[in-house]
Amino acid sequence: MTHRDTTPSHDASPQRTERELQQALAALAGEVHAAPDAYRTARGEWLRRERRRRLVLAVLIAVVFALATLIGLWVLNQTPAHPGVIFSGTAASLPRPHP
Repeated sequence: MTHRDTTPSHDASPQRTERELQQALAALAGEVHAAPDAYRTARGEWLRRERRRRLVLAVLIAVVFALATLIGLWVLNQTPAHPGVIFSGTAASLPRPHP
């Protein structure tokens, strides 16, 4: 009887597990076949999504800019009905300094 015969029958050494896993994965990988144009299709889809993102971003920037401009013009157009205190022309303003 050798030393191997005296070991338990459930030989679950890490080497055996690794070897069986490698064999199983190799068999599984051998069954996978990529489509010939898979890269071209994936790249085309990625480029379309990138163009769509850029277009959406450009439209969003244009809308925000237009809204900011319109709000700014509206605020500037809201002039008071009576003249302000600064430009009233009254004598209550500060005297001019003499050189």
